[in-house]
Amino acid sequence: MSQFNENAKWRYATKKFDASKKVSAEDLATLKEAIRLSASSFGLQLYKVIVVENPEVRAKLKDASWGQTQVVDASHLIVFANQTTVTDADVDGYINNIAATRNVPAEALSGYGDYMKGAIGNMPEEVKPIWTSKQTYIALGNLLNAAAELKIDVTPMEGFVPAQYNEILGLDKLNLNAALVAAVGYRHEEDATQHGAKVRKSNEDLFITI
Repeated sequence: MSQFNENAKWRYATKKFDASKKVSAEDLATLKEAIRLSASSFGLQLYKVIVVENPEVRAKLKDASWGQTQVVDASHLIVFANQTTVTDADVDGYINNIAATRNVPAEALSGYGDYMKGAIGNMPEEVKPIWTSKQTYIALGNLLNAAAELKIDVTPMEGFVPAQYNEILGLDKLNLNAALVAAVGYRHEEDATQHGAKVRKSNEDLFITI
């Protein structure tokens, strides 16, 4: 079995973190780079990633997370916040980034830029935030896999009130919405959940070959 699959078997959604154990700056940088390198639609990365370390802020976020202790006990709390609107300026910024990174004239990429603007412009406004929120799940996947390789625990969380997170973190003013939360740290030895066998559908129940 590949090491990747072994890591996937090792990880689980940790229910109780050891608050005394902290993720090192080096490992945190590795996790952030894994998130940064995530795939996204068109490569636009229409979201921000907020790393919350402030204990007072995290206490407020716990109240907005149905009292889940992972929010305050984990080493770090990561909030994935999707853009609520998308404009031509987002595309222009990406085109300029491509030009600078690959050392090509931005003018040579104008056709691709126009294509993206047309595709996004044809989306109904109410669909755009749904689309951008989906991109955060791809980034979360990278975080989960990179953390498992480092034997760092991550608990993905949808159990929170986005409007309250937005208010506490000031996301509304930034054209952002809290889409996903990930508690990052190390499992507590008393977390009984770690001892249960991983439960997943069988290949026969999950895969369809056509």
